[in-house]
Amino acid sequence: MTSLDLRRLRIRPGEQHRERRAVELEPYDLGGQRYEPHPRDPEADLTLTRTRDGLVLELDLGARLAGPCFRCLTDTEVELRVRGREYQAGRGAADDEELRTPYVEDETLDVSRWARDAIALALPEKILCREDCAGLCAVCGRDLNAEPHTHEETAADPRWGALAELRDRL
Repeated sequence: MTSLDLRRLRIRPGEQHRERRAVELEPYDLGGQRYEPHPRDPEADLTLTRTRDGLVLELDLGARLAGPCFRCLTDTEVELRVRGREYQAGRGAADDEELRTPYVEDETLDVSRWARDAIALALPEKILCREDCAGLCAVCGRDLNAEPHTHEETAADPRWGALAELRDRL
């Protein structure tokens, strides 16, 4: 876990602290599939700005996740640029939950958890090898990107015959 001790920062209102550090990321499990970050600890730029009443936290991170395509299951990668901003109120307003970030506990910023959540929010709805991925054949399971094909229509099950006749009459 990558964290930053906010007590060691000696910045006054209006001043900034900038730092570049490696952020340890855990793999993601999405839709029953595992996506590994590459590299496992990408570099992130952190900017902390002291305000009169608190601290503005900014994160800038480039990340790449590798795993299977949602449609055809071939190996693929998704590259993201993530920017996040959080606010941590000073001691006077610390009782107001809306003015506190969930990533600061006991004056320690959990950078890994913040980066992980920011990446999760930036992920596309489906991770695909390409936008027009055809997926897998529903009948035989072959990759339709490599082998586009169709299957002959199979004969209907005779047990459904009565329902087919009813459908035709309506």
